[in-house]
Amino acid sequence: MAGHSGTGSSASQQGSLNQLQTNVIKTMILVSAFFAVAWLPSNIVYLISHLVFDLALSHTANYVGTFLGFFYISANPFIYAFKFNPVRCVLVGLIPWKKPAQSSEGVEMHG
Repeated sequence: MAGHSGTGSSASQQGSLNQLQTNVIKTMILVSAFFAVAWLPSNIVYLISHLVFDLALSHTANYVGTFLGFFYISANPFIYAFKFNPVRCVLVGLIPWKKPAQSSEGVEMHG
């Protein structure tokens, strides 16, 4: 019986590992695609401004490209926070006014 239950838990662990690997790959693809889309305008503006010297680009094009790049940098941690439960749990634990679920029940009983 013990050998039989050990095999079941091993299969369960393998399934959990496969699901985690799939989630990591999906997140990597999402982050990579977001990176490419966010930084592409800035790189295109840079390339055009250095290849075509007679073309006067407005500063707005440069600002939009730079803003999208900085938006990617700011949004990247939130992607990981939403995609991975362990990261989400750690971030919720860092919030000082957020109580863990177990202690909040005790507070309700006392309050």
